[in-house]
Amino acid sequence: MSTSTAPQTGARRDIEFDADSTTLRGWFYSSKTGTPGPVVVMSHGFSLVKEAYLDRYAERFVQAGLAVLVYDHRNFGASDGAPRQEIDPWRQIEDYRHAITYASTLPEVDADRIGVWGTSYSGAHAIVVAATDLRVKAVVSQVPAINGVETGWRRIPMAQLQSVGKGLAADRIARMSGAEVATRPIVGDPADGPVYAAQDARDFFLDTGKIAPTWRNEVTIRTGEWSRVYNAGAFIEMVSPRPLLMIVGDDDTLSGTDLQLEAYNRALEPKQLRIIPGGHFDPYVSQFEASATAAAEFFAANLPADRD
Repeated sequence: MSTSTAPQTGARRDIEFDADSTTLRGWFYSSKTGTPGPVVVMSHGFSLVKEAYLDRYAERFVQAGLAVLVYDHRNFGASDGAPRQEIDPWRQIEDYRHAITYASTLPEVDADRIGVWGTSYSGAHAIVVAATDLRVKAVVSQVPAINGVETGWRRIPMAQLQSVGKGLAADRIARMSGAEVATRPIVGDPADGPVYAAQDARDFFLDTGKIAPTWRNEVTIRTGEWSRVYNAGAFIEMVSPRPLLMIVGDDDTLSGTDLQLEAYNRALEPKQLRIIPGGHFDPYVSQFEASATAAAEFFAANLPADRD
């Protein structure tokens, strides 16, 4: 059952809703207008939870006259789901749709003015959701992991592909045999086989863990297999005629600045591009003002609170 506490204008409250028999939990920020208006539905990227800076974005969107629904992905943070720490991109996309459905039932929300915001992995999801769910009227995709196929090839040297494939096959056999679900670190010593070996990723995730205590430095082995075949960029032409804003770092070596710009160039109008200085993680911290302001202004213009 979906539940929330009584509405309070301009306040944040805890919410939960059903997603195919799994309970997802998060926050709902009502707008300051006190009347039904636009809402932004948002969730975090690869393995991260809502406490990792999403409250800052939500508060900025509220200042722009928007309501906001923030939630943790299934298997992470406050949300239910098993196996814990497993990311199925298509399951997360469907859960975005459940979150949209729940938001549309709230008295503070105008169901005809729903936007989606995503970042990194969820930045890719936001593109797919906007392309395939007609309820979405505007989308912001921040430093999206736009092409997991290409980035997967880039991260793994060709000489290691056979051993990686054998490891994925062994994990599937173990799971079929009833073994405990195996995980790998997200960041750490390169010898431990982390998802991200770069120093900027290590610094960001470990620092983020200090403000988001439910974050865990691990994902399941199968998570990596799924991410390597997920190409959200294949949907980008289908976002139109819904307005799209892409926020891209000019030195994103994790999702690939070039891959993001290539996808943006294929997107149809109406679209906007904001290039900010820095890498994949800078929008959350050093470039927060730029990324949050760009998104808030875009949503305010395309989901106007005072529309008749």
